[in-house]
Amino acid sequence: MNRICVFVGHYGSGKTENALRYAFELKKEHDNVAICDLDIVNPYFRTHDAAKALTDAGIRVIANEYANTNLDLPTVPSDVLSVFSNPDCHAVLDVGGDDDGAICLGQYYPYFAQIGYDMFLVFNLLRPDTAEPEQVLEMVRRIEAVSRLKVTGLINNTNLSYLTEEKHITQTYQTALKCAEVCGIPLIATAVAEKFVPSLPEGLGTIWPLDLRLDFPFDPNA
Repeated sequence: MNRICVFVGHYGSGKTENALRYAFELKKEHDNVAICDLDIVNPYFRTHDAAKALTDAGIRVIANEYANTNLDLPTVPSDVLSVFSNPDCHAVLDVGGDDDGAICLGQYYPYFAQIGYDMFLVFNLLRPDTAEPEQVLEMVRRIEAVSRLKVTGLINNTNLSYLTEEKHITQTYQTALKCAEVCGIPLIATAVAEKFVPSLPEGLGTIWPLDLRLDFPFDPNA
């Protein structure tokens, strides 16, 4: 893996949860880890929401100074360039939804081209705009066009939030493989909430357990 990894995808696909998971895994192997909140579209579900857990783990959080305030300003943090210039830094970039959010990546193209990167597209087959392989391919093409970068891996994050059942994971896995085939991009992993991991059957490829860290804006049990 390259030391810079970018997470993109559809609105609400689970990019941030997967970016957080990746950052915590990186910290197990590297001293210098940073996560950059580049979501210029949605101010509500952001990397910054988990800032305390990240900093407690020794992970540097680079975020818009207005994150988690009532000001929704579409700007990127000023010190993003530091992760490119420091060869010891392993960085995760959490990008806003769709091509609207990914457009901010274009300004960093010379740095990506120089040092290399991985870019993972997170998709959820139970969302209407990414329910079919052809729709996932269209999402890939749109994000690549505005970012000037190539998606190097897919992450299957099929779920129904707190309504998810094991069948939603198992019954959509073959479609996830079809997405990889249609896109010509490898399926890196299937991400699932940790509670499902012990009971999942074999044959689902690489599983990424997610310790869900973002709060709902409401009580799902109410």
